[in-house]
Amino acid sequence: MDDIVLAALKKWPKVPHCVGWLALDARGDWYLRDDAARAAGPFPRVKGSRVVHDKLRRFIGRNYATDADGQWYFQNGPQRVYVELEAAPWVWRLQAQGDAPPRVESHTGLPASPLAEGGVWLDESGRLFLATDLGFGLVHTLDMLDAAAAIECGHWAPAALPFAAMPGHFGYRLRPG
Repeated sequence: MDDIVLAALKKWPKVPHCVGWLALDARGDWYLRDDAARAAGPFPRVKGSRVVHDKLRRFIGRNYATDADGQWYFQNGPQRVYVELEAAPWVWRLQAQGDAPPRVESHTGLPASPLAEGGVWLDESGRLFLATDLGFGLVHTLDMLDAAAAIECGHWAPAALPFAAMPGHFGYRLRPG
């Protein structure tokens, strides 16, 4: 976490948590959900306003973490802003590396390595998920050709798991609360 965030936590340790105002979609985009967005419908059917400001996206990414209950949040100074997840806490971007397995990076720019055992999963919709040293996440739709090549070359061997079972199996919650 940023030093300024840690300092704010020490200065104001009792700021109430915020729930319902921030969401992460299946493509790794952050969404602000104001009163109007929340009143219009649940996430992801109604997403809200996509965060496009680069510095804000990077600030959220640097201060993104999970609590002991598997709820993900953004530490915004002294206030913990819980995140609603469309699919998983991480969205993976892949980069082909010739004959080697693709390089994996999170939507926040952190490098990750799929686990040797139980690292690659398919849900009933054909979405590909990776369990990594950083945590569990969904492979971005734009990177499925590189993922398919890794499977065809034998680098990855996906196992099947229903999407509804993934949060419990991997210890995260889609909806804080």
